[in-house]
Amino acid sequence: MNPAPFESALHQAASQSFGLPDERLARVAARRAFVEMKHAFMRAAADIDGTVGEMLQRKVRCATEAVELWRLRAVLLASLAPAHERTPLHRWELHRQLDSVFPERGAATCAVPL
Repeated sequence: MNPAPFESALHQAASQSFGLPDERLARVAARRAFVEMKHAFMRAAADIDGTVGEMLQRKVRCATEAVELWRLRAVLLASLAPAHERTPLHRWELHRQLDSVFPERGAATCAVPL
């Protein structure tokens, strides 16, 4: 028997959200967490002026996976204007989202005072 049709059917079933209920719930939860994180990144990027802000907004909009946003975190956080009234809120929200989506990193993303 040729295993290719069977593997194709499994791939198709997985892509159509077939599977155990726990697997579907996990996929939905992961997607929801990504969307929440993407919204936080979009709000923060919207407060960054100039070409850097435009570039970050474009990259955040194009992101399809949480790891893509994680790679943008340092530039985004460094580009937030220190004097802007929403910068502390953006920093807190981004750190909270990153820590919730990537908990296995073992270390919090926020700065710890010495």
